[in-house]
Amino acid sequence: MIKLFFAVVFTMCFSCMLYAQDNYVADVKVQGNKKLKTAFIKKVASVKSGTILDSLRIEEDMKLLKRLPSISHAYYQVFRTENGTYNVFYNIEENFTLIPSVNFYTTDDDEFAYRIGLYEFNTFGSNVIIGVFYQKDIYDSYAINFRAPFLFSRRLGLAVNYQDLTTQEPVFFEDETAQYKYNNESFEVLGLYQFNFHNRLEFGINYFVEDYRFKGENINNRPELNVPKWLAKGIYEYNNLNYFYHFVSGFRNIFNFQYVTSSNDMLPDFFIGWNDFFYFKRIGDKGNWANRVRIGLSTNDETPFAPFSVDNNINVRGVGNTIDRGTGTIVFNTEYRYTLYEKNWFVLQGNAFVDAGAWRNPGGDFGDFSKKDNVKIYPGLGLRFIHKKIYNAIFRIDYGYGISKNATKGFVFGIGQYF
Repeated sequence: MIKLFFAVVFTMCFSCMLYAQDNYVADVKVQGNKKLKTAFIKKVASVKSGTILDSLRIEEDMKLLKRLPSISHAYYQVFRTENGTYNVFYNIEENFTLIPSVNFYTTDDDEFAYRIGLYEFNTFGSNVIIGVFYQKDIYDSYAINFRAPFLFSRRLGLAVNYQDLTTQEPVFFEDETAQYKYNNESFEVLGLYQFNFHNRLEFGINYFVEDYRFKGENINNRPELNVPKWLAKGIYEYNNLNYFYHFVSGFRNIFNFQYVTSSNDMLPDFFIGWNDFFYFKRIGDKGNWANRVRIGLSTNDETPFAPFSVDNNINVRGVGNTIDRGTGTIVFNTEYRYTLYEKNWFVLQGNAFVDAGAWRNPGGDFGDFSKKDNVKIYPGLGLRFIHKKIYNAIFRIDYGYGISKNATKGFVFGIGQYF
């Protein structure tokens, strides 16, 4: 009886060993990539040679690859080898990744500004992003950006940014709205860490100098400032989006927190934090419903230099260039995107949207969010011209028409979806 018992146990263990061997990955093979390096794909993939074959991990790799700027689409195949293990083939459709960046807008107040740039999203074949931009918004501005999410490993990367931004900014005093020439020169270093497929963290510091120079005759003796500052930043993201070319489904959440120190009482130390929640849903074969909710708060100082702004290119299409400021914000953007025409690489997409937002006045209370003067509602229509094989090659035109108090209207142009 004892011999029979051990014989049964040995047979079961041997069978389990054979079964486990049958489900091992012999090799991960990459096909279809040209500029993108095979070694990089194997570096970021969770499925490796010698690991157990797991369809859920392969599906996660597919989602990860389709999020990369260098890849327009990815799919996989699994083949059994002669010795009972499996070869996994990752098939890649690459994007063209040397992309010009163009954003410009106008309103019925004859405002006009633009930003042009050039970005390479797959430098060295390893999804390193290097880019520059030039902006003309009355004054000249420029920036240089470097971002390598997988520089040190499949989890750890680095970002470095330099910016010299000059604009005309309205500053809202009690008895007047004054125009300032505003300059912000900054240098930023961020560490990038990915905990797992869904969760990542950015953390780092930013040194910058803010300069406010009054425009025109300063008859009310308004302050002029030149203030060095340090900023500590943390960004936490949960990403569960799934892409199929220009269609998106799933949800994503990004929380951004910053603490800023200052050496001037006019621009005191403060914190600022905001959370963006995104939800996307495929509707039929041609529809895509997209939503963004932003909620933000900062230190509620009674200052004309409040950090949250109401702006054409950030939150409400058609509203104008920095028409108001606040120490709190609630913004809701929703739009329905519909494919009007699609053939080969080209897609024409129409969209109908509503952008709505409310702000808390500096030194005010939460009741400010419901005051008519602080609420902006802008419905509108737009078009998207999409190239499916070039990363972020979405040229957008939106026209927003305000229906709230003191509303404006205007076009907003740009590259990429608005959100």
